[in-house]
Amino acid sequence: MLIRRFIKPARVAAGIALASALLASSAAHAHEQGEQGKPEILGTVNFGTSCDPHVAADFNRAMALLHSFWYAEAAKRFTEIAQADPGCAIAHWGVAMTFYHLLWAPPSPSDVKSGSAAVERARIAGAKTQRERDYIGAIEVFYKDSDKLDHRTRAKAYENAMQQVYERNRDDPEAAIFYALAVISTAPATDKTFAQQYKAAAMLNKLAAQMPDHPGIIHYVIHAYDYPPLAQLALPAARSYAKVAPSVPHALHMPSHIFTRLGLWDEAIETDVASSTAAKRHVDKANPGTESFDWLHSLDYMVYAYLQLAQDRKAKLLVDEVGSVAKVDDVALPAAYAMAAIPARYALERRQWKEAASLELKPAGFPWSRFPQCEAMISFARAVGAARSGDLADAELNVERLASLQQGLASRDAYWAGQVEIQRRVAAAWVAYAKGQREEALRLMKSAAELESTTEKHPVTPGAVVPAREFLADMLVDLGRPGEALREYEGVLDASPNRFNALHGAAQSAERSGELAKAKAYYAQLAKLADRTDSDRPQLMQARGFLARN
Repeated sequence: MLIRRFIKPARVAAGIALASALLASSAAHAHEQGEQGKPEILGTVNFGTSCDPHVAADFNRAMALLHSFWYAEAAKRFTEIAQADPGCAIAHWGVAMTFYHLLWAPPSPSDVKSGSAAVERARIAGAKTQRERDYIGAIEVFYKDSDKLDHRTRAKAYENAMQQVYERNRDDPEAAIFYALAVISTAPATDKTFAQQYKAAAMLNKLAAQMPDHPGIIHYVIHAYDYPPLAQLALPAARSYAKVAPSVPHALHMPSHIFTRLGLWDEAIETDVASSTAAKRHVDKANPGTESFDWLHSLDYMVYAYLQLAQDRKAKLLVDEVGSVAKVDDVALPAAYAMAAIPARYALERRQWKEAASLELKPAGFPWSRFPQCEAMISFARAVGAARSGDLADAELNVERLASLQQGLASRDAYWAGQVEIQRRVAAAWVAYAKGQREEALRLMKSAAELESTTEKHPVTPGAVVPAREFLADMLVDLGRPGEALREYEGVLDASPNRFNALHGAAQSAERSGELAKAKAYYAQLAKLADRTDSDRPQLMQARGFLARN
């Protein structure tokens, strides 16, 4: 496996050290819950301020919410603190931080306006210490000249400013934690050495032993290692975060990032069921009549996991729930992504081409124009579905739409422009294949897989709707080249262990290549993976038939 080849012993040792600290923390939290029933548990943050001592506990609570990306709740708490203590300038800094979602997507114009206004209020209030002025100055750098500078430039400027905060305040662990997050947020998606992720993780792991129940440390360790070659290092954090901050839907969800990377589907489902339940309970009280974006985000990962286990009926229940959503509590990328990805995944993972070709963007009143990368997923599913079911006219229309969306993103967001370009090439390859242009189809599909291999997934998503390399392998099977297909499927499994379709493809390709021992191993792994299936997928019938004969 690629994971075993990549991880160095020193980094494994760091993971073990983190595991020991987090296990001790989890035991402490279990004791706390036993004594107090079900109190609000957010983890422990101690952020010293010059504000009125009476707001200190509330400030630490708001900080814990911020570290777990519960931005709306954190903003409310910071605002209340500023009202209770008008001289608490750093509370306005907290509000400004809630409008900068470092790992999600660039803030909307309204978020930039709100964040800038909070910075101005902080300046007017006048921070009483140099440390607080440092923090306020760093976030001011991000919002400054937003009408002239692109998001990436301002994000790097914020990272550099936080480095200065960290260097000037070496005795302040919060400076190190926020600096580590900034380092993660600007890591190039094309850097396969993961230099920035390792740098951030080293800082966080050093602090973990001192503050094992700090929600930001555990949370950001998961994000630092949320990549196939690194995910094993995050297992201690993944299995502890939900225990450290069980009152936060996002803290309950985050472990599934790592479980998904490692193909631990049952663990992913368990933690996302807890997260989605908590999110729904919260939004029903705080914002009735809407659906929680945290709930949608968890469902995206949950549907992905159910589909890998061939538990299609359970997945369909969630697909139907998402299809009935009319309004969300926060118009953010995780919500948009989930509402587009979930139906696209459900159709394409099951190879239901006509179903994929008929998908529509829902809900109709959602501002999809703000999220072209999400609209692209529906166009992608429609294009592939139409091409593979013989409707070339509709397939070509959707390929054209993908090209248009890619061009619109090119000047705004190079990462997502690249992801849509991968989708465009895959869809165009299947159109060429349907037209009988086999060499052109293979050229396009290989170029899509090669482009995909140069980048990494976005923090919001459990993975590509379908990996381009998996589609390349499918095409090679159709072309009667099972040996080549087997290598491609195995490449998919290196990056995405326990993917249902890649396992089946590898087994089938090995069988057709005469590698019967390998075929038997893959078919057995597939049968075990889906031993609790609730569907009648033909791939499972094929696997069982082969195993019965061999």
